[in-house]
Amino acid sequence: GTSKAASLHWTGERAVSVLLLGLLPAAYLCPGPAVDYSLAAALTLHGHWGLGQVITDYVHGDVPIKVANVGLYVLSALTFAGLCHFNYQDVGICKAVAMLWSL
Repeated sequence: GTSKAASLHWTGERAVSVLLLGLLPAAYLCPGPAVDYSLAAALTLHGHWGLGQVITDYVHGDVPIKVANVGLYVLSALTFAGLCHFNYQDVGICKAVAMLWSL
């Protein structure tokens, strides 16, 4: 039960990391909405899992852990919504990074 869930979670984390490695050249070679939204999802998930590990390592006590986890879910939801809004209403992640590199 728990061991299998932990193993699947670990596999998912590695899959998202490999996906991000593939999305970086894709963002440069063929930028577009599909890559922008894929980056939004993968970056949000990667950050969510990473900050979840920080909470696991450094937050102690039942109530503080629950508060931190609620805060993490709110932060992750706002991050994903913000990136999607940026992709839809503005230039998108790929073009924004290209514009920063051109400075």
